[in-house]
Amino acid sequence: MIRLLLLLSLALTTPALAQQAKGDASAATPAVEEKPAPYDERLERLSEILGAVHYLRNLCLGQAEDNWRADMQRLIDMEAAGEPKRQEKLTAAFNRGYRSFAAIYTACTDSAVVAEQRYRNEGATLATEITARFGN
Repeated sequence: MIRLLLLLSLALTTPALAQQAKGDASAATPAVEEKPAPYDERLERLSEILGAVHYLRNLCLGQAEDNWRADMQRLIDMEAAGEPKRQEKLTAAFNRGYRSFAAIYTACTDSAVVAEQRYRNEGATLATEITARFGN
């Protein structure tokens, strides 16, 4: 499933804390310890690439394209559902990638097109490596 999602993202719930009441006192349910997946660094890099590609594609196409952001949301939902800290890291990486190019490019240039192509290639390679090593 991760293979399909990662490959599709290259072509983009905050859980409530449960509380249990006992008489007059309320006790919060202990938080589940979030352990990073062995591929989290790669996943964060992929998220950053998706953010960059999202910005550059929209800049150079001249029309709104929300596929990359939607693919990123599906990736977050699949990989980090119920893990707010992982969701935050992946979201921050996507936004970092987006903002890094938004700060440089305000119009589509030849170098923006080249950057978008290189990032898509890097993302495809990264997705293939993640799924080959950690995929189901």
